Amino acid sequence: MFLYQQTQRFFVQIAGGFDEVARGELTELGAREIKPAYRGMHVASDLTTLYRMNYEARTVVRVLAPLAGFDCHSDRYLYRRVRGLEWSALMDPDRSFAVQAITADTPGLKNSNYAALKVKDALCDYFRDETGRRPRVDVRNPDVGIHLFVKNNHATISLDTSGGSLHKRGYRIARVQAPMAETLAAAAIRLSGWDGEQPLVDLMCGSGTLLCEAAMHCSRIPAGFLRKRWGFESLPDFDPRAWKNVKAHADGAMRPLPPGLIRGSDLDPKAVSAARENFDRLPGCRNRASWEVRDFRSIERIRDSLIVINPPYGVRLGEREDAEQRMKELGDFLKQRCTGCTALIYAGDRRLLRKIGLKPEWRQDLNNGGLEGVLGRYELY
Repeated sequence: MFLYQQTQRFFVQIAGGFDEVARGELTELGAREIKPAYRGMHVASDLTTLYRMNYEARTVVRVLAPLAGFDCHSDRYLYRRVRGLEWSALMDPDRSFAVQAITADTPGLKNSNYAALKVKDALCDYFRDETGRRPRVDVRNPDVGIHLFVKNNHATISLDTSGGSLHKRGYRIARVQAPMAETLAAAAIRLSGWDGEQPLVDLMCGSGTLLCEAAMHCSRIPAGFLRKRWGFESLPDFDPRAWKNVKAHADGAMRPLPPGLIRGSDLDPKAVSAARENFDRLPGCRNRASWEVRDFRSIERIRDSLIVINPPYGVRLGEREDAEQRMKELGDFLKQRCTGCTALIYAGDRRLLRKIGLKPEWRQDLNNGGLEGVLGRYELY
């Protein structure tokens, strides 16, 4: 029996700053005894809730099922313990796999890549001894994902029940430079409190991630609707009937998006084209949003709407100056032409938010792919 079967506890990975928003979402989906931890949360969950967390949660990265936990001071001991697990209950040598590892504060395992290599060797040697064959490693699209976490000389080996990062919704086929993470966009929409009762506008829509996540939220489209494969199907106690019921219940709650509720615009024609293509992949959303190739400064007025924006930011000096000027102009536009609206602005560089010249109602630190950004909400009276 694996560790998660004994404890009924799983580990949910989240991005930095997502603690409260993820906690609220996981609680709604039935998770219990939620306890924060390094890079995520430990939760108590039955299998039905496990399937719901994977299929419906919008703000989490992945859900791990711990297989074993043990004290670990060296690579040789790690190899022996991993090789001793009953891998044939989770996969066969015809399936591919990949290993990700995080190590910290363990002198005998300082290098995460080396630790992952030892786990890979142990798993392959297990199947070589059992069947005479070794499974194939596929780091891009594995059938089975294995995660190792070692901290303070204690190791936990887990199976990825999500089958890859949950931010990969499946709608973002077309993209432009520096797209926003889907989980971040979903967190922003959730934090905004938007319920679909007022129009939602993105003035710099890029590839449309904020608008896609808003549509999924409003139309109750499960976050995993377009995903074809799940890691939890490899668990020895996978219950196909329970999974079918979870999916049917979530899918049955979907509703079409009201036409004209969501609008997107961008100065770049390629961005608008990409956003429209991605948006139309969502069920019940094709041709339901309005799109314009337009500079926000040419818009005369916006009334009674939620405005969501992820402005481009600069890295090099010239780009940085352009980004600061753009934020100042955006602040002027919001103050002068958007009275009666609420604005939600995410800055990948938190220093840029100060250039907008407005006092936020609140600010929330949220990471985006390693960038320590900040989300600000502004009431435009």
